[in-house]
Amino acid sequence: MRIYAIGDIHGQLQMLQQAHALIAADRQDYSDQTAPVVHLGDYTDRGPDSAGVVQALIDGIDAGLPWLAIKGNHDRLFTGFLGDAQWQDPYLAGRLAWFDPRLGGDKTLASYGVQGAGNRPIADVHREAISTVPSAHREFLERLPLYHQTPELLFVHAGIRPGIPIEQQDEEDLIWIRDGFLEDDTDHGTLVVHGHTALDQATHFGNRVDLDSGAGYFRPLTVAVFEERSSWILTDAGRVPLSSPD
Repeated sequence: MRIYAIGDIHGQLQMLQQAHALIAADRQDYSDQTAPVVHLGDYTDRGPDSAGVVQALIDGIDAGLPWLAIKGNHDRLFTGFLGDAQWQDPYLAGRLAWFDPRLGGDKTLASYGVQGAGNRPIADVHREAISTVPSAHREFLERLPLYHQTPELLFVHAGIRPGIPIEQQDEEDLIWIRDGFLEDDTDHGTLVVHGHTALDQATHFGNRVDLDSGAGYFRPLTVAVFEERSSWILTDAGRVPLSSPD
């Protein structure tokens, strides 16, 4: 079974388009037009065109392309703000407003035409965002599933709480976890493919693969292909093996 996966996008529409071009080239090389593409969340914040990324995902899925999209923590920060300007995600360190530049929600709002979010009264920003962000975008992000599973692979934004069946996992862990997961080296039963924790490059840790290579910080966006547990990074020169350290 072949399946593609794309790491955290963070408003990088051009990078997303390039990732799909790499997938198209790989499909042609392997005569496969039906393998699913899993997007690992964090479609919004920090990058220049969150609105364009969300629209591209909606358009592709509506067109019947074999695309899947799962929820990231930044996607929940966005919809949480739209629902309540004073809402604070319980897992968010400190008391940062979502549109603080360190989180990048100001860039998301700017992509929808809401300018100067950090320099205006929050009530005014919220009112303008509600009237400007298309309801279809909000509904799409709110309804995103938390994971996608195959017999060999588990795709999730941040990771899992080790030792807990997937159907019993807490949403907070699936979109936020680091401590308790990243340092765990036990076999999870399936290979966990995730993002959320930005690295200099995609890395295979044996029991998990981290595909977040820092597009939210203007580093490259990674796209990978999996055939059961075997994996490769897609590049302009073709597949490059992404191997377990063992």
